[in-house]
Amino acid sequence: MRLPAVRFGVLGSSGFLGGAVSKRLDQERAETAGTSLSAGVDLRDLAATREWFAENRPEIVLNCAAYVGGIQFGLDHPIELFDNNLQMTLNIYRCCAEFQVRRLVNPISNCIYPARATLFRESEVWDGPLDRSVLVYGMARKMHFIGSVAYGKQGRLDSINIVLPNMYGPGDHFDPVRSHALGGLIRKIVSAHRTGAPQVEVWGTGAPVREWLYIHDGARAMLAATVAGGTADLINVGTGVGYSILETARKIGEIAGYRGEFVCDPSRPDGAPHKTLDGTRGTTHLQWEPLVSFDDGLKRTIDWYLERHPA
Repeated sequence: MRLPAVRFGVLGSSGFLGGAVSKRLDQERAETAGTSLSAGVDLRDLAATREWFAENRPEIVLNCAAYVGGIQFGLDHPIELFDNNLQMTLNIYRCCAEFQVRRLVNPISNCIYPARATLFRESEVWDGPLDRSVLVYGMARKMHFIGSVAYGKQGRLDSINIVLPNMYGPGDHFDPVRSHALGGLIRKIVSAHRTGAPQVEVWGTGAPVREWLYIHDGARAMLAATVAGGTADLINVGTGVGYSILETARKIGEIAGYRGEFVCDPSRPDGAPHKTLDGTRGTTHLQWEPLVSFDDGLKRTIDWYLERHPA
C-alpha cells in the first residue's frame, strides 16, 4: 500500500489504536502529527482542538480518540461516556471542516449494531435497538457516522467510517476497571497460573460470542481507509469468525499454561449476545485482510504481557 505524500494527523495517538496507527505511519516514513489528552490537548475543548489543527495543519486525520472502558465501566459511567465522546465528535468535525482536511477516517465500535443481530451487516445497522449494556457508548460512536453524512451532504468534509471487531494485542488495557473482556481474562488467568489458583471466574454466562482483531491488523485497516475510494456507507472490517467468552478463556489458559477450572458468574453482565462482522465490504473496498491469526495474536499478546508484568 502506497500512502499519499501528505501530512497525517492522529487523534488519540497515545491510546491503544492510536499508538498502533502512529507506529505504522512511522514505519511508512509518513509525515505525522499526533495528539492526545496525555500529550496536553483536550479534544473536548473546542479552542484547544482548533489551536492544534491551526498549528499542525493535517491533511488526512485518523480519529482514534475515544473515552471508553470495559462493560462495567460503561454501566457505571454513562454520563462521562455520553458527554466526553459527543464533545470530541463535534469539535473534531468542526475543525476538520474549518481547516479543510482532505479526509477524516473514523474507527467505529461494533456495538453500533442491533442487539438481535448475529452477523453484523452494514445494511442492517438501523434494524433494531442496541444492547442496553452498550446503549450510551454505542449511540455516541454512531454519531461519527451521522456527522459524516451531515458534513458530506453539504460538501464540507470527506470522511470514511470503518467498523472494527473487538481489538486486542500489545499495549491494551489490562487493569480491572478499563480493560475489555480479553485483556481482563489475560490478567486473571496469568495471575491464577502464577499463584496456583484452582479456579478463574469468567464474567457472565460465558456464552456471548466475540470476533477478535489483532491491533496491528486494525491499524493496517485504518491506513487502507486513507487511500480507498470515498463512500458515505459504513465499511465492516473483519472475518465473521467469533469465539465465545468461555472458549476465549480456555484458549488463553492453554497458551499461558493454566490447568485450573473456569467458573462462570451469571450474576455479572454478559453484554450483547453476539458480535461478528460480515467483512465483505472491507475486503473489497479497502483491499484488506488480516495477517495475524487469533491463536498467534493471543500468544504475542500474552508474551508481551508477561514481559511487562513479571511475577
